[in-house]
Amino acid sequence: MELKQYIRSIPDFPKPGILFRDITPLLASPQAFSHTISQFAERFQNAKPNVIMAAESRGFIFGAPLALELGASFVPVRKPGKLPHQTHRFDYDLEYGSDALEMHIDAVDETSRVLLIDDLLATGGTIQACLKLAEHSRGTVVGCGFLVELSFLNGREKLKDYNVQSLIRYDGET
Repeated sequence: MELKQYIRSIPDFPKPGILFRDITPLLASPQAFSHTISQFAERFQNAKPNVIMAAESRGFIFGAPLALELGASFVPVRKPGKLPHQTHRFDYDLEYGSDALEMHIDAVDETSRVLLIDDLLATGGTIQACLKLAEHSRGTVVGCGFLVELSFLNGREKLKDYNVQSLIRYDGET
């Protein structure tokens, strides 16, 4: 199944000059969505992850069903103030400002084989923050999976020490 056919390109969203890759047509197709989860599972099953970690919000869409498929726990990584228990926090810089992500302090430990999942790899900032959270908690990151990779933004370069798998790749804006 060619998953790229389920991605809709929206010009000038959320602002002029941006070509947005909309995943909602893929989510609207049970066959394409199921195939996506199967592809992630196939690519990472030999890494034997026991924890699937995903950043809000679209990472949750793929991370939770993948955790079920692989028999792993699911760890939601959220914006500050959204988790009810004690958290680890990682602050990081964006192109125009900064952001932060948190996860529960007991979500990952030295026995954790962590697979990071997100919908999109662009510059790599969000997934790097997730990596830092996992490694701070002494987890071993066994891979990073993305539905879509915008390779021209070079996010993969920041992840060169990890097994990075993308199901769909765009080498340019078109």
